[in-house]
Amino acid sequence: MSRRLANRVGEETLLDSQIIDGKAVAARLRASIAQQVAERVERGASVPGLAVVLVGEDPASRVYVGSKVRACEEVGFLSRNFSLPKNTDQASLLALIEQLNQDPEIHGILVQLPLPEQISVNAVVEKIDPRKDVDGFHPYNLGRLAAKSPTLRPCTPYGCMRLLQAYGIDPTGKKAVVVGASNIVGRPVALELLMAGATVTICHSKTQNLPAELAQADIVIAAVGIPEFIQGTWLKSGAVVIDVGINRLPSGALVGDVEFAGARQTAAAITPVPGGVGPMTIACLLQNTLEACAALEAV
Repeated sequence: MSRRLANRVGEETLLDSQIIDGKAVAARLRASIAQQVAERVERGASVPGLAVVLVGEDPASRVYVGSKVRACEEVGFLSRNFSLPKNTDQASLLALIEQLNQDPEIHGILVQLPLPEQISVNAVVEKIDPRKDVDGFHPYNLGRLAAKSPTLRPCTPYGCMRLLQAYGIDPTGKKAVVVGASNIVGRPVALELLMAGATVTICHSKTQNLPAELAQADIVIAAVGIPEFIQGTWLKSGAVVIDVGINRLPSGALVGDVEFAGARQTAAAITPVPGGVGPMTIACLLQNTLEACAALEAV
């Protein structure tokens, strides 16, 4: 990101917004990870190992899992993929997780969400060894983030922050509005922004007058899960917009949570969908796995 654009975040601009290219930033991060893995192999250290567990036949989940497996192969990780039937009971899944907790070749465990209704997400997340929780969802890792001493950080929020960093956007002193309060994105990205020095407001389904909140925001993180919900006219001129949403329309097109065409006329910079936050989520998953491997090796 140019210094001129970075300086006008939060200031008026009449130009089309700059596209924040998540594919390019993620590619650079993956290349760095691949180089570090090659160096580990050269000195005889452990190869990072990631286990991905999928329960059921959800088509979107299968696509995500396939992307993660291919990314592991690209950077030289050991990858193990476990595909369980939809009727798998909770005890069986927890037993598999415990097996992976004890496996010295596995440094990261990812259980793909959503899970079937007979399985408690909280029970699964809390069963994963926090040192191998490369999704960053375990209460221990979320607590470390809240305490401003992060270890393994939730991948999508971490990816959002790395995009801001890559484009020279400093949240310090900026007004940031997060739309969405999930444990996966909204809450942890608010903690990330706080740690980076922003003044943070979290908006959700019970927020009154959302356009008024967004009209004050220098940085907007959209993670509400509703196609094109946030209108470009709601945004402050010169805002930076990170669109976490990925929604498939009846036509088959993929769109974000932000009305992209309108937002481009107002924002200083914006992530596209696809090609924005999604690639960064997977790249940060790989980064977490590499860090988990190094930490476990040091024990």
